[in-house]
Amino acid sequence: MSEVKLSAEVRTSFGKGSARQARIAGKVPGVIYGHGTAPQHVDVEGHGLLLALRTPNVLLSLDIAGAGTELVIPKAVQRHPLKRSISHVDFLIVKKGEKVTVDVAIVTEGELAVGGNMLETLQNTISVEAEATHIPTEVTVSIAGLQAGDTIHAKDLVLPKGTTLAVDGDIAVLQVVAPQAEEPTAEAEGTEA
Repeated sequence: MSEVKLSAEVRTSFGKGSARQARIAGKVPGVIYGHGTAPQHVDVEGHGLLLALRTPNVLLSLDIAGAGTELVIPKAVQRHPLKRSISHVDFLIVKKGEKVTVDVAIVTEGELAVGGNMLETLQNTISVEAEATHIPTEVTVSIAGLQAGDTIHAKDLVLPKGTTLAVDGDIAVLQVVAPQAEEPTAEAEGTEA
């Protein structure tokens, strides 16, 4: 995964008023923390951040005016409840070569065996540990030919090179269930007689 470069500036005023002014100016307030450093408050260019956050676990290179460059990943994103615009972001400092734990989407491919079976998704994401500069965007699992009663566990997932599970391997991720026959209702029974 390549880095996305964004410009930012140090935020010196705090509170709702200054955050609102930053948003009006097209910026998103945020906090950078990690590696034992004091939290650093910044305003990040809003449009570029919005586009970058479309990629899960995106690696960002923040060029902070007058304070250098920080390599970060978004850790918590707050959105406006109605507009869905970004209100605030917490960034975690990462270093090249460092391992981080992130949640990665599980994507299925293929089709189940014939028979009306249904795929039940038990986990949409899986926690993995990967190098900060090589975080996978998703983990793909094939469901081709699975029958009713088959279960895919976390340990069955094929992870990219350099990525390991950060959860118990026995956690069920997907399972195939047979269709349930519905009990006939009293109304339906009465019409058949």
